[in-house]
Amino acid sequence: MKAFQREIKINAKPRGFHLITDEVLSALPEIKEINTGQLQIFIKHTSASLTVNENADPTVREDFESHVNVMVPENAHYYKHTLEGADDMPAHIKASLMGASVQLPITNGRLNLGTWQGVYLCEHRNYGGDRKLVITVMGV
Repeated sequence: MKAFQREIKINAKPRGFHLITDEVLSALPEIKEINTGQLQIFIKHTSASLTVNENADPTVREDFESHVNVMVPENAHYYKHTLEGADDMPAHIKASLMGASVQLPITNGRLNLGTWQGVYLCEHRNYGGDRKLVITVMGV
């Protein structure tokens, strides 16, 4: 069994849904040594999240952003946590709905994603800043 873990920084991105598959893989040359295994990506933040979805058509990412903003609006009258701005409490809710981690299969040294799948960084703040990811790989 081989295992390794690395923390990487993703440079600040604007609010929205961003493909980061290539950024993650470029930080993991060791993945080529894994024939069968798992890659877990965990985001160390409470106002951004991760998910896996469409990697080809950018309008999918735009529609994600539009839809979650309708589901979780800013300035809801019942929010009590408002000191950090109108986008903060909704960002926490969105991050919990989307999730803090994804787990992906590794087969023959590559991520075993579907043809149209990629990893998204879901930035829910207007100015979220750099994001830290912990990447763990285990396999044989």
